Amino acid sequence: MHEVSVIAYFADDPTRTYQLVQWLPVLELLHAQHRVGIVVRDPDSATVLRARTTLPVFAVPSFPELTDLYAELDAQVVLYCNNSMLNFQSLINGRSLHAHINHGESDKQSMASNNAKAYDRVFVAGEAAVRRHAAGLIEFDLTRLVRTGRPQLDLRPAPLLAPTERRTVLYAPTWEGDAEYNDYTSLDTVGPEIVRAILAVPDVRLVYKPHPKVASSLTPEVREAHRAILSLVADAARREPDAGHEAITVGDILAVIPDCDAMVTDVSSVGLDWLYLRTEKPIFLTDRHHDPERLRQEVPVSRCADVIDDVVVADLTALIAARLEHDEHHLARKAMRHHYFDDLQVGDSTVRFLDAVSELVALRDRLLGADAFVEDEDAADTA
Repeated sequence: MHEVSVIAYFADDPTRTYQLVQWLPVLELLHAQHRVGIVVRDPDSATVLRARTTLPVFAVPSFPELTDLYAELDAQVVLYCNNSMLNFQSLINGRSLHAHINHGESDKQSMASNNAKAYDRVFVAGEAAVRRHAAGLIEFDLTRLVRTGRPQLDLRPAPLLAPTERRTVLYAPTWEGDAEYNDYTSLDTVGPEIVRAILAVPDVRLVYKPHPKVASSLTPEVREAHRAILSLVADAARREPDAGHEAITVGDILAVIPDCDAMVTDVSSVGLDWLYLRTEKPIFLTDRHHDPERLRQEVPVSRCADVIDDVVVADLTALIAARLEHDEHHLARKAMRHHYFDDLQVGDSTVRFLDAVSELVALRDRLLGADAFVEDEDAADTA
């Protein structure tokens, strides 16, 4: 059996493994300091993850198997990248400290969930996330929040786009979420119109990079819009073979963003990744709910972006062309980056994350050591 200090726990099926896959390079760095093991509940997810990392992957479908494994590993810390219902079977382990690390930073309502109360620590990006939890939850101990930035943004994955002289505009919509309150996708409302508008911008290369769950969406309108966009991109590529128009449905969006000049996206982590990595480049944010005041209050990044709905989309071609020539929101984005990510620069988030996990490892050992000391004292008193 492997000696493991830190467990990365993942309970869901393969369609959600993207949530943990983005953490694998960071966990491999952590492994150099504290031995890391991945614990999964779905054997198919284990297969996906074993193909992506050299870290040990343990598949324990049943609850008794999970508890037996935890007793054998006796890890100091367990990390969680989502709020799966099966997380509670892991949280029953009282000998570990439990930290939620999420799989992105965004203004979706799900990002400040009451589930946060279940964890000993919740790692967040910066000030915006702290305010989100303070505003969205009652009787929540804000001292559980640990500002670690977003370590994935320190990585430099190999580029997925070929070099071009054209200006590259990225359309990166999110999926529809698990419930109406968390639905921010623009695909089924204005998705094809956005693509047509981008393609009409002079001297442009369009790149379509949807959320990983779009292709397997259970919502017919989302699937239809996705297929329509794939058709539009393919037709444009045939008409302009030298333009480089492309749909990327597999791969890391962080390998796409650095080679783009502007992005159209929805309320999701992708917009904030852009804010961090491409602060100097324009962003366009969709509003499917037609509520600009709500968007302004709940999604601060919208204050330094051009907001698109089914009315504005009619003028999107001209708007994108204008922003590519004259970016009016650059200074506002610089201030907003600080709001979401503090003063972190590339490399700082990884250091914060590694230090935060190390502190939890040491804290757990101190706490169990203190408990053992108290038990010895009690035994001596009764002798």
